[in-house]
Amino acid sequence: MLKVQIKDEIREFDEATPIENIAQEYQQAYPSRIVLAKQDGRLRELFYTVGSLAKGKSETKLDFVTMSESIGTHTYLRSVIFLMLKAFRNTESPEIAENVYVDFSVSNGLFCRIRDHEVTEEMLERVSNEMHELVRSDIPFLKRTVSCREAVDIFSRQGMPYKKKLFEYRRASEANLYALGEYQDYYYAYLVPSTGYLKEFRLFKYKDGFVLQRPTTSSPDAISPFVDRPKLFETLRKDSEWCDSLGLNTVGDLNDRIVHGEAGDLLLLQEAIMEKQIGDIAQSIKESGKRVVLIAGPSSSGKTTFSHRLSIQLQALGLRLKPLACDDYFINRDQYPLDENGEVDFESIRCVDTELLNKDLTALMNGEEVALPSYNFLTGEREYKRGRTMKIGQGELVMLEGIHCLNEELTSSIPRDKKFKIYISALMQLNIDEHNYIPTTDVRLLRRIVRDSRTRGYSAGETISRWASVRRGEEKNIFPYQESSDVMMNSALIYELAVIKPYAEPLLFSVERDSDEYLEAKRLLKFLDYILTIPSEDVPANSLVREFIGGGCFDV
Repeated sequence: MLKVQIKDEIREFDEATPIENIAQEYQQAYPSRIVLAKQDGRLRELFYTVGSLAKGKSETKLDFVTMSESIGTHTYLRSVIFLMLKAFRNTESPEIAENVYVDFSVSNGLFCRIRDHEVTEEMLERVSNEMHELVRSDIPFLKRTVSCREAVDIFSRQGMPYKKKLFEYRRASEANLYALGEYQDYYYAYLVPSTGYLKEFRLFKYKDGFVLQRPTTSSPDAISPFVDRPKLFETLRKDSEWCDSLGLNTVGDLNDRIVHGEAGDLLLLQEAIMEKQIGDIAQSIKESGKRVVLIAGPSSSGKTTFSHRLSIQLQALGLRLKPLACDDYFINRDQYPLDENGEVDFESIRCVDTELLNKDLTALMNGEEVALPSYNFLTGEREYKRGRTMKIGQGELVMLEGIHCLNEELTSSIPRDKKFKIYISALMQLNIDEHNYIPTTDVRLLRRIVRDSRTRGYSAGETISRWASVRRGEEKNIFPYQESSDVMMNSALIYELAVIKPYAEPLLFSVERDSDEYLEAKRLLKFLDYILTIPSEDVPANSLVREFIGGGCFDV
């Protein structure tokens, strides 16, 4: 028998007891469905026995992971993708089933394509019905360890060229595959125990593909309504099509380029395309005749470097950007609003003196000279310093950059047709393989870990611990306004993960095993392990990547 601590209770269980049985016993004590466990700080799939990790110990500690946590919803998402792919294999021809490609996240779903085949409503209805039948059958996901050589053979037989290519560069000699019947697949993190856990999902036709929806942390027991974001979708699709044209869709494709000595050419091509995009935005600003440029985007999107490069492009067109810092319009710190938990909400728009900002903007647009405030972050008070003024002349534009810049409330005194709004985010074009997409949040988190260590002295653990709060602020203050932008700029560089990897890995390895952040650090390390390295020496000094790894030519 094994003593098991669950919450504040200590129970005894036979070592052969499946963790799933214990989870079912405690399910009522949790607000949403249990999908994983943490045993002595390690993530465990529920089909393991409670004694499999204890290995001779007389005591162990067990915690449960639910759908109210991001680890839980990502586990559900991987599992429902596998379920969907199995249903395609059961109902459609091999030519269709083998060409299902999980492309990118859109709204609260995943956009998928069937390459070289049309998606029909009838097809999705067949697949959805089969998924429900598989759920009712409650079939276990069987996990087994195979050699990487055997995995490559399996993926070749099943028509998975990107997975095959991924495993050709694996350093490990073995891999864990999952099976539903004869169909086998690989996922770089855990699954739920069986298909019976996957009762909530939705498939529907969208554009030239379809969307797969599943529950989220904010709605763990039901499917939230789909929020159509056409501008964001078109930005993502355009970059996805560009990757198609290059034959560069997955990490395996990138590794191929690196191995064959083509990384330098790829780097130059990507930087040239980004420079053209920034130049096109500058041309659009000039043609619009608008005099207020507003830039917003989530954390670690490269807003500062983008602003510098945009300013240079505008100067080449005879225009000049004059920056106005939103931070200088903060109200005094003792007046900051509180959030629903009674804590100071530093990211609320109520922290900004919007009345004063709009008064100064109006005066600037009228050709007046304005005395600019300066916010003292040590005292938490706004100050005015002698000689700190601004006046907008002919050929000059005002630029504001900050999280609230797409929110009309921030600049309400300036008519909408006088403002040029830019949304920027790192929307990674690559995926790991056909069925494992790379969340854009992972790219931004890795960027922030590297930059925070270099510029602020934060450990990777400290950055990871703050990330959930940062994400909540983005969901509340940025994403609801992104579709109001005039243009969207994708700041992700197709080669950047290969450059960031050697900077991020040592920081992630330093996260303590007994810390709350260790599991996330371990997940990111496993993700980076798939990617070969590109040395940073050839990255241009004005590249967006330089904002994070250092060595750039801009003051960021």
